[in-house]
Amino acid sequence: MPTLWFCITAVMVAVYVVLDGFDLGAGAIYLFVSRTDDERRKVIRSIGPVWDGNEVWLLAGGGVLYFTFPQLYASAFSGFYLALMMVLWMLMGRAIALEFRSHINTPVWKSLLDGVFAISSILLTIFLGAALGNVIRGVPIGPDKYFFLPLWTNFRVGANPGILDWYTILSGLCTAAALSLHGAHWVALKTDRDLQKRSRTAAAVLWPATLLLTILSGLATFTMHPWLLDNYKKFPPAYVLLLGVFICLGLMPWFRSKGKYLAAWYASALYLTLMLVAGIYALYPVILPATDPSRNLTVWNSVTSDYAMSIAIRWWIPGIILAVVYFVYIYRKFAGKVNLADGSDHGY
Repeated sequence: MPTLWFCITAVMVAVYVVLDGFDLGAGAIYLFVSRTDDERRKVIRSIGPVWDGNEVWLLAGGGVLYFTFPQLYASAFSGFYLALMMVLWMLMGRAIALEFRSHINTPVWKSLLDGVFAISSILLTIFLGAALGNVIRGVPIGPDKYFFLPLWTNFRVGANPGILDWYTILSGLCTAAALSLHGAHWVALKTDRDLQKRSRTAAAVLWPATLLLTILSGLATFTMHPWLLDNYKKFPPAYVLLLGVFICLGLMPWFRSKGKYLAAWYASALYLTLMLVAGIYALYPVILPATDPSRNLTVWNSVTSDYAMSIAIRWWIPGIILAVVYFVYIYRKFAGKVNLADGSDHGY
């Protein structure tokens, strides 16, 4: 049962990254690909019906951690308190900018809100990547299973780390490039004409950066923690996960060259999924490494009781079915190109 909940949590995190990843990426490239107010409205409308629903997966993932891995939830949320508050402010700033922009016609305020939306999106992609980097790098968990991290210390990986160091910044930049590329594919899929061309150009620029940062992040990860390859050595077929990452990267420009933007988006979605799955597989059964390996939080020492897990699964199954049905409906309903002249502005 603990392994099952570990897999469920991993799936929910992957779904969040893929779905909220493209609207964060669309926000990150927002000011670079759109030139006119109509073009900016098109970018916003491409994510408008789904962006808030996508963030439900973040809340749901947090809820799963709370009732299945309470020790991990307590340790991580207290240790990353400062970073989480910064993420919360960026999420609020992004939401406020999206909602208020359609209700304010003053050019100065629209420009300000456009900037808040874009900057919040860029910073969120970096901070989410840095958070993943912290999980892989390890944190200074104490004997009481708690820790605290300042925003930075000496920018080195060691016994006294901060949230930001050279490795977590590299992870943040890799994630920012990958999610921006994911968002560029989405905007190219949902728009046309000049906006689509600029989004395609943005994807072409972001692709080599994503490839380079993926290679550098992988080399840095396995050099810093060689033990992360242990699970792959025990089960060599799992190396297909790492191979799949680069196959997906190779497919993206090929699909774009054919004008198959939906396929390119699927390739970037699968790339993000495989990156996460490969990292999670490498960590298992550890779910939060400590700088002192004897204090690692694992699937076994962080889990709740068997009774609580059995009750949780009974509530989780109908809940996840409802969520999937809703998302299938909403994405089918708003399929196709964005059209500002269709008479259904949806507030954006």
